[in-house]
Amino acid sequence: MSWHCTGLRWPPEGPVLGWQKDGAKGRAVGGAGSTRVSVLAYGKELGFRAGGERHCVGARGNVCPLGAVVSGRSTGARCPECARLDRAHSVAADTIADDPRTYRVYLAWFGPGMVKVGITAEERGAARLREQGAVVFSWLGRGPLMAARRTEELLRAALGVPDRIPYARKRAVRAVLPGAAERVAEVEELYGRAAALERGAGWPQSLERLPFDPVDHTGVFGLDGPVEVGRAVTELVDGGVVGGRLVAAAGPDLHLATADGVVVLDTRLMTGWELVGADARSGVTVPVVDIGGGGVQDGLF
Repeated sequence: MSWHCTGLRWPPEGPVLGWQKDGAKGRAVGGAGSTRVSVLAYGKELGFRAGGERHCVGARGNVCPLGAVVSGRSTGARCPECARLDRAHSVAADTIADDPRTYRVYLAWFGPGMVKVGITAEERGAARLREQGAVVFSWLGRGPLMAARRTEELLRAALGVPDRIPYARKRAVRAVLPGAAERVAEVEELYGRAAALERGAGWPQSLERLPFDPVDHTGVFGLDGPVEVGRAVTELVDGGVVGGRLVAAAGPDLHLATADGVVVLDTRLMTGWELVGADARSGVTVPVVDIGGGGVQDGLF
């Protein structure tokens, strides 16, 4: 038996790493005790070593029938067939038009000039926003899935608001975030333009507009003080070590302080590997890339 990481999760109280117990042949074990979480706290030291090969994590709770080996650089950790099955059952694929749940439309801010529109199931609350690393967000409306989807499309067509922002861009600006007022102002301006569309054609009648109520995640993410953005892990390798002191977390990323500066680890790169504990002071011995030039945020909050 071994434990495999299932990635970073964002309950309201803060980030946790999820783990799944696997059998001798890499198959998921069901029942009590087959899953657990590791609570993460800023200032805590973390260290682990990857071993063997990285295997496909399967789709929708099912193991990969091939036990396929996948690339260390893939953030999905799925073989082509499992990736197709996982995508086919996602809301983003527009294949679940009869979903009876209530959905919410949100406006999310990740940095200057980076605001997007998206939807999430109301029952999930703001978990989706924390998973994406949204620094500030506000709800725009709520209603049936297709009404939420049409509103998302309306904002893209009428206002040019994207529904996706490359993750590398989100990560690169965390060391130079502006003050709280400026962060909120950009979301509020977009909310005003989006709300004005309600008076014209195209706004779904079944979507209830919600009042502007910005939520700032800088404290939750540990970004409410000076934050260095230096290098990012590009992949794990057999025998490679990642260790450091956790100073911030946002979306799937952990920001780890090491003797050589802060290294950002996208926890999606951890999935599919067998991991064992390692000395947090061992530093980072896996491939990394420079992303921030060692910039340090100057405490504008």
